Amino acid sequence: MRMYLLLMGLTFATSYLLTPLMRRIGLKVLVEAPLRDRDVHERPIPKLGGVAMVAAILLGLGAGTQIDFLSGSFRDPGPALGVATAAVLVLVLGVADDVWDLRWYYKLAGQTAIGLVVAGSGIRLEAMPVGWIRLPDGPMQTALTVLLVVLTMNAINFVDGLDGLAAGMAGIGAAAFFVYCYTLSRTINQFDHSNFSAMLMALLLGACLGFLPHNFHPAKIFMGESGALIIGLLMSVAAIAVTADVGAQEGYRFRNVPAYMPILLPVAVIMLPLLDLALAVIRRTARGRSPFSADRGHLHHKLVDGGYTQRQAVCLLYLWSALIAFGSVSFIFKQLHTGILLTVWGLLLLGAAYLTLHPWIRRTRSR
Repeated sequence: MRMYLLLMGLTFATSYLLTPLMRRIGLKVLVEAPLRDRDVHERPIPKLGGVAMVAAILLGLGAGTQIDFLSGSFRDPGPALGVATAAVLVLVLGVADDVWDLRWYYKLAGQTAIGLVVAGSGIRLEAMPVGWIRLPDGPMQTALTVLLVVLTMNAINFVDGLDGLAAGMAGIGAAAFFVYCYTLSRTINQFDHSNFSAMLMALLLGACLGFLPHNFHPAKIFMGESGALIIGLLMSVAAIAVTADVGAQEGYRFRNVPAYMPILLPVAVIMLPLLDLALAVIRRTARGRSPFSADRGHLHHKLVDGGYTQRQAVCLLYLWSALIAFGSVSFIFKQLHTGILLTVWGLLLLGAAYLTLHPWIRRTRSR
């Protein structure tokens, strides 16, 4: 655990210290987020904050190769090299989009290329965890891997609409996913607690926490495309890798965890972004518009339009993310009574629902 905390601290410090530098660079080269009809900020704000996050993650990944405790995660260098290469592509694509505002099909092509790099490095969805249905080798595994990477990237991108929202939700998700992966590593191998997915989540958590103080309302800088893409990349890669971990350790099955947890948890971690993505696609398609076109119909826009301040809306979405992610993770601990856990979780979700709907309930009562 100490080595994971060390990596978190390294990426936190790097991201925290590099972000002001990227802000100054952004101001000088005018890489700013211009004001649009759907925006909630009142003045143009520099982007490029994601560059600091990517740099922190690459530094942490390099440092991880020098830590004996994590040697098991680098026994096969292919996945780590693939993640590093994909992160560099994220940096190039993200900065290009922040500077030139690329058309959606160029971004989709770039995201697909990133997914292919991940699949080519050996990180592929080899089995569906529910029932452990083995997927045929070759094109199907590659196609599903690319689809998952691209879907997760765009889900995170869609939710990045309020100060601190994407970074905070990603940090919460990374923390929950780290707990799962670390517990998994301790269960399937009592001698080696290193885990590739746990390491990636430690890196992501540190990078998000380091960036968040500069991005929380009122934001001094935005993460831009590169920040959203690197979050989506690490989330999807960790989900795929941990699925392979459990499948490969058939002799040491993670008996304390339901068989569906490796696929349920990654979905739970990004449940709100995925829901927002699905609703946006349906909404835009129904209006005869491109699913990639922008509008002001996202969940966070609805909360602000409903009467919440930016900070209140963001904190409310943090609450939902934490309840869904950590509520899912809590089921892996056999010490917790399932009935009590479900009751407490249900009550907390009801409380969060009441807070979410409170402005509309109040207006209805006042009529």
